[in-house]
Amino acid sequence: MLLEEVEKRSRVRWRHLERWPEEGTPVIALGRAARLKRLSSHHDPGGTPAGGKAEGYRLRVEAGAAPVVWISGNDSRGVLFGVGHFLRKLSLDRDRVTVPSGLNVDTAPQFPLRGHQLGYRPKTNSYDAWTVAMWEQYYRDLILFGCNAVELIPPRSDDAPDSPHFPLPQLEMMAEMSRLADDYGLDVWIWYPAMDPDYEHPETVQRAVKEWAEVFRRLPRVDAVFVPGGDPGHTQPKYLLPLLEAQTASLHRYHPKGGMWVSPQSFDPQWTAEFLELLRAQPRWLTGVVYGPQVRMPLSELRAAVPKRYPIRSYPDITHSKSCQYPVPEWDWSFNVTEARETINPRPLGTARIFRSEAPSMYGFLTYSEGCNDDVNKAVWSALGWNRDADVTEVLHDYSRYFIGPGYAERFAAGMLALERNWHGAVTENRGIEATLRDFQAMERDATPAQRLNWRFQQALYRAYYDSFVRARRIREAAAEEQALEALRGATRNDVGKALGQAEQALSSTVPSPAELRLRQRLSELAEALYQSIRMQLSVEKYGAIAVGRGANLDTADVPLNDRIWLEEQFAIIRDLPLDQQLPAIDRITRRRSPGPGGFYDDLGDLDRQPHLVRGRGVELDPGGWQTPLTAMGSRELNGKALPLSASTWVEGLYDRGIRMRYADLDRTARYRVEVVYGAYERGGPVRLVADGTHEIHPFLRKPLERLVFSVPSEATADGELDLEFQPEPGRGGNGHSLQVSEVWLTRQ
Repeated sequence: MLLEEVEKRSRVRWRHLERWPEEGTPVIALGRAARLKRLSSHHDPGGTPAGGKAEGYRLRVEAGAAPVVWISGNDSRGVLFGVGHFLRKLSLDRDRVTVPSGLNVDTAPQFPLRGHQLGYRPKTNSYDAWTVAMWEQYYRDLILFGCNAVELIPPRSDDAPDSPHFPLPQLEMMAEMSRLADDYGLDVWIWYPAMDPDYEHPETVQRAVKEWAEVFRRLPRVDAVFVPGGDPGHTQPKYLLPLLEAQTASLHRYHPKGGMWVSPQSFDPQWTAEFLELLRAQPRWLTGVVYGPQVRMPLSELRAAVPKRYPIRSYPDITHSKSCQYPVPEWDWSFNVTEARETINPRPLGTARIFRSEAPSMYGFLTYSEGCNDDVNKAVWSALGWNRDADVTEVLHDYSRYFIGPGYAERFAAGMLALERNWHGAVTENRGIEATLRDFQAMERDATPAQRLNWRFQQALYRAYYDSFVRARRIREAAAEEQALEALRGATRNDVGKALGQAEQALSSTVPSPAELRLRQRLSELAEALYQSIRMQLSVEKYGAIAVGRGANLDTADVPLNDRIWLEEQFAIIRDLPLDQQLPAIDRITRRRSPGPGGFYDDLGDLDRQPHLVRGRGVELDPGGWQTPLTAMGSRELNGKALPLSASTWVEGLYDRGIRMRYADLDRTARYRVEVVYGAYERGGPVRLVADGTHEIHPFLRKPLERLVFSVPSEATADGELDLEFQPEPGRGGNGHSLQVSEVWLTRQ
């Protein structure tokens, strides 16, 4: 690995010897610490690395006329990770390799399990097209930052049975990936969903045992199996655990030391309580518990509830940007509808916050990934898994130096942080987006041909261009919408048709600038480059992505970033109204957000229009949103009809946690009413509204996208203040996104 990776990046070919060379020759001596001591009588590799801990290594430069680099490990993994650390600190230039003179590291990992799910399946946005050679290279890239495990996915899950990109059948590739991992000494896990609906029947269990056994038999190495409680699969714990006991016995026929792990994923309160009660019996066949998306409590609470004998492995979602375990906080809806759920998403500082929030309660981790879009996040998780106090900026420097080139160590690392900042706050106000693009364009101009062909470089460029393109479009289309609304505001009873025509003209005639068109063209070029370099499928039609929502955001780059579709639909409706109803209908459009004199309005899906939202702990302390409302977005149409953006965006609370709003400086003598639009999320449930914790404004109901009007008891506002709490139906399971509130008006009666 060391010789090949150095030659690949520098053209420098080092010799491999089994004995110490003649004096005066620079040497890199690597191996297990016990063997290195016997190599040379003139040089001392030092004592046992890291106090003899597993996977520990020492990396040291011995200066002199003929310098020596020592890479000594306590075991084979220690040697491997020592080589990885050495590689990421080298400056690998064309025909020249520079070793930093002050290198002196003595270290062992703080977490015993550090890995990533690598699912060769149709759903992913790149993995399904990778060859065995590409997988081996990616294993090496992950090892560099301390990864010691990979998680594979069997042929039957919630995916299509085949992909047009597969270079090998799924089970054959799975076996090859297991073999590769074994060659490098990495643990092999299988994420194995229980897909059958009726495991209470013995014959179903028998069929499942036989099916899984074929996978166990074909794989050269299996260290553990993780079965999620749901998403996919949904089996009651009292049937799920006996199934897994039978599968454990089957696993041990082929892999005697293989462990069985399970998660309470998407369980409701009853199933969660049943699961925890079954664990209190401490079944010996069970190895551990997994904490991941759709577990209805924070990791610290699960750790307190699970018997101590069972370690808890984290399964964090690092690959998705929305509708997920850790959505991008305060993400502008313009990115939500364009770049969407599986975009290229370096989130180094956010990733570190998530890691450190989970670290006190976890044994280790294998992250949830659906493609190489999350590559930076994998590096950060791996590095923090080795040392939870690692400097994230230094991790990015290593990443950039090794993968992009020595001249980019600081520039590219700064670019990763800038891309993360691009997603902070309202896109129209974030002028840093343009600065980020300029920095990447400068790097692009300075890049060598090899760097321009580098998929990690291409990914960063694609994101920088995409962010800038979205901002330019949003500003232009927002101006066009305001021009259309201004035309409508000037309408009179006698010229409604003229005003509608002017509004339509304003919406449809806005023309991209030459600079905006160049951004769009560059996106297409980079999408093609990424398909050629790493098989990223950024379009369904062009590159065979399985669906637009699965990373194919080149197909959504041009979706409207204003209310044009909804407005034009409303214009058609207005034209069909009687003349005396047309002007009032226009007035309802132009004054839709107005709360009237003395009133208040919140568009809860718009980061600039949430003045009364109680924000909870905030994402710095609460990245999972357990006590912090999350901004989200749904479909822009319902039952074939367009929705205004304010109705298709919202804030949401998880599981049984409500959303609160607080008002002050109210008129103590006035009577108020609350008007609300609830979001149209397909899995949302009934909502109850309570004022000041005691006054029920309305009982549980489910009426999405209707503008509902309710009176507020005068007692609730008599002190000049008002607290509103939107409460979800308690006890729901699934993904926990049970409460969505889009718009709230507090108006004077």
